[in-house]
Amino acid sequence: MTRILLMTASGLARETLASIRSAGHGRDVVVGFLDDDPSLHGTLLDGVPVLGGLDVAADRPERLLICAGPGSARAAIDSRLLALGVGAERFTTHVHPTAVVGAGSQIRAGSILLAGCVLTCDVTLGRHVVLMPQTVLTHDDVLEDHVTCAAGATLGGRVHVGARTSLGMQASVRQDVRLGSDVVVGAGAVVLHDVPDGQTWAGNPAARLAGASTAALTREGTPA
Repeated sequence: MTRILLMTASGLARETLASIRSAGHGRDVVVGFLDDDPSLHGTLLDGVPVLGGLDVAADRPERLLICAGPGSARAAIDSRLLALGVGAERFTTHVHPTAVVGAGSQIRAGSILLAGCVLTCDVTLGRHVVLMPQTVLTHDDVLEDHVTCAAGATLGGRVHVGARTSLGMQASVRQDVRLGSDVVVGAGAVVLHDVPDGQTWAGNPAARLAGASTAALTREGTPA
């Protein structure tokens, strides 16, 4: 049995807690949350204590999952912990029992796959990737570190997704497309062409939203 601390007391952390619990007793157990909000310290969240700030992780033995919703926030926490001596070996992964992980697929430390996700075959996930329920990734997809796929996102074959990129609910990406780093794809978007770093795309077919609020699009379909 793996004892786990969830880092940040976020909506994603609560969903991850529920997912771990649904996997059944005797496997993994969440023993606490860590969050920098001092008003939460000593309280219970869904019956689990908030034990202190994020830096407490350096002094505890449990395995870790970073549950900040935005990939950029997970990346910042990852870097902060590394500076404290918390390396990749401290992180676990969580794959819900209903997720399908096909032959040849690789999942690196810290990644979270919630219910109903499908990796058909030869899919590669980087560190601290979050796949919300019903995400479908097909053959030879590559998702770099800290990518977020909201519920129902679907990628065709050989799609490459850069670090910290976020795909909204029900977004889809055509095969052989490359999304750069720090890209935001809006909910329901259909991406047919490569997207450069840092751009926001939405619509069907998706097009760049030059004046769009990235924060607003992130709220509309990615985990908190």
